[in-house]
Amino acid sequence: MRICSLYGAGFFYIPGTDTCVKFGGYLRVDTTFNASGVQDNPAWNGDSGQGNRYRDYFSTRSRMAFTVDTRTATEYGVVRTFGQADFQFDTLGGSTFNPNSLNTNLANNGNLLNSAGGGYTAVEFAFLQFAGFTFGKSASAYATPWHGYPGNNSSNLLGGHDTVTGVSNIQYTAQFGNGVSGTIGLDDPTVFNRTAVYNLTTGINATGTTGNAYAGVHSPDVVGNIRIDQAWGLFQIRPLLMKSTAPTTL
Repeated sequence: MRICSLYGAGFFYIPGTDTCVKFGGYLRVDTTFNASGVQDNPAWNGDSGQGNRYRDYFSTRSRMAFTVDTRTATEYGVVRTFGQADFQFDTLGGSTFNPNSLNTNLANNGNLLNSAGGGYTAVEFAFLQFAGFTFGKSASAYATPWHGYPGNNSSNLLGGHDTVTGVSNIQYTAQFGNGVSGTIGLDDPTVFNRTAVYNLTTGINATGTTGNAYAGVHSPDVVGNIRIDQAWGLFQIRPLLMKSTAPTTL
């Protein structure tokens, strides 16, 4: 097996090819005692604060991310593919739960308790890059530089973009030199950024006027950024150039 030093540490050549590959990821294990789930909430938070016989004194969560990064040099430039899959298993990992529901359907409710062979598998990223273009599920050009929110803390930015698991998009990034780059992209808003449809006939604050439905997607969101990367850090401006529009009232 030959080491591939063209793209940094950790790459090696796939035998019999000119393609370099790097495997990576992380493993995280949590065990929380006398708290509400595995999300670091205090014991008095939510239903666990009732302290009745249905409450579990401790809960656990195991999470693994697995990444595959390939690079292939061609006469037209480097072709890169990247994928990340997440795997998780937890016991009562939600911040709240209804103790009465523990009497029935316990093992089949993923919000309460994963079954013995259960848990979930998620696709966080899956994209291809070539000649400045990115195709697939990747970080949006409109996302914050730390991509959504670190440590499960929301960015809390006005109009903030928290597609921390990536979004389906097409993007183009131009490098201008001296650490200056610009990106423009088309994001699919179907999952993360759909337009809500409200029934305003009974007043904006009437019961049932929120979350009625979502409008169909008419066009992708047009996003972009201008970014400067230097030894002191980075600076980024990220405009939302065009939002998918649809009727917002009934």
